[in-house]
Amino acid sequence: MSRVLPTAGIDFPLEIPVLVIGGGACGLTAALAAHDAGADVLVLERDPSPSGSTAMSSGMIPAAGTALQAARGVDDTPEIMAADIQAKAHGENDPAMVAAICAASGPTVNWLVQTHHVPLTLVEGFLYPGHSKPRMHAPASRSGADLVAGLLAAANAAGIDIVCDAAVTTLFADADGCVRGVELQRPDGSHERIGCDTLILACSGFGGNADLLARHIPELKGAQYYGHTGNRGDALLWGEQLGAAVRNLGAYQGHGSLAMPHAILITWALMMEGGFQVNANGERFSCEHDGYSEQAMRVIAQPGGVAWNIFDERLHRLGLDFEDYRDALKGGAVKTADSIAALADLCGLPPAALAATLDETRALAAGQGSDRFGRDFTTKPALTAPFYAVKVTGALFHTQGGLSIDADARVLRADGRPLPNLLAGGGAACGISGRGRDGYLSGNGLLAAAVLGAKAGRTAAALVKRGV
Repeated sequence: MSRVLPTAGIDFPLEIPVLVIGGGACGLTAALAAHDAGADVLVLERDPSPSGSTAMSSGMIPAAGTALQAARGVDDTPEIMAADIQAKAHGENDPAMVAAICAASGPTVNWLVQTHHVPLTLVEGFLYPGHSKPRMHAPASRSGADLVAGLLAAANAAGIDIVCDAAVTTLFADADGCVRGVELQRPDGSHERIGCDTLILACSGFGGNADLLARHIPELKGAQYYGHTGNRGDALLWGEQLGAAVRNLGAYQGHGSLAMPHAILITWALMMEGGFQVNANGERFSCEHDGYSEQAMRVIAQPGGVAWNIFDERLHRLGLDFEDYRDALKGGAVKTADSIAALADLCGLPPAALAATLDETRALAAGQGSDRFGRDFTTKPALTAPFYAVKVTGALFHTQGGLSIDADARVLRADGRPLPNLLAGGGAACGISGRGRDGYLSGNGLLAAAVLGAKAGRTAAALVKRGV
């Protein structure tokens, strides 16, 4: 319902200093930060168990200057990371916000690992498009579900209360925008009210709301949505009713490698390390190294709205490091053959055309000529038999625009003044992916979730101490 009502005459049987809506990476990180800062906190999660968009991801948090990087000899800085983010987003982000988020990224990951024992490792062996340094930190499984599990274990160890099956429908606020409490609905239809001193919106974006998508990102009409169905834009709708400013609502994370019809994410590492995509005609149609977000619409534009990832045994073994890829293999999405002609027959692709495409990429890898799409093939080995293929489509994963916030995660009005006690992070807040589909640098979503979640939690605790 996503409504905001006046507080007058409303009673709250339970009062909480810091209330968090959403139990994904942003909400759990916010709760940990608020707890560590000495505040009592409660997390409300609409699902039977915490998951959200995080659980559907690869669980990778980019961060610069971490202890895990130092241990592996990686020389990375917030400044280098900020430059990478801005380059990918064509300079469309607020430089001050990018700098603040990047500066806090390393300390946030160190805190999660060292203080709360969230099992993160440094991802090595390849770089996603736009990243100049190995800076992805993820569970060993490369699974977002395992990241949520690690954060949930930390929250449980800290004694943080998490109430599931609690769908918040209503915020109660004073005339000045100060939120006094919420109303939630239980699966049996009953309602409860909880008062709060501060409220953190960690309830993601609006990818699951067809009306909001049609209004703000009309190019996605008809595109498959591979995100959490609960991402209904509640934070955006509540914020707008409270007078909050919004930014970059046309920004989103797409992905051009969703296995079909299995709907399983196939890691883009296969493309970055030497694989390529072809359409139903057996022909390449783009530079796969531009980025997987912009590749979504390129794949959708191909005949039948599909493409085929083509790779080899070396890359197959790389894919096995990812739980999603292993699931796709078990589900029969991954095809393999000893020759490119046999693979073409298996996939229903024109054998001569696919063979010609393979020959072209091999020549490019040998430094013979230049790719018409601008990709450099010389840095990775050419593909060799046996060959592999996965049929994929493009999909929307997550919106990246949202409520305007400051560097402390406080939600801002149109005039730049913060609302009294409202904070936001993750998909609820405007991210750092520019204005459209091609500004998304891999990991931006979980970067905003973890860093802004931590900032929101600490800011909320400070507001409580000040008696807001």
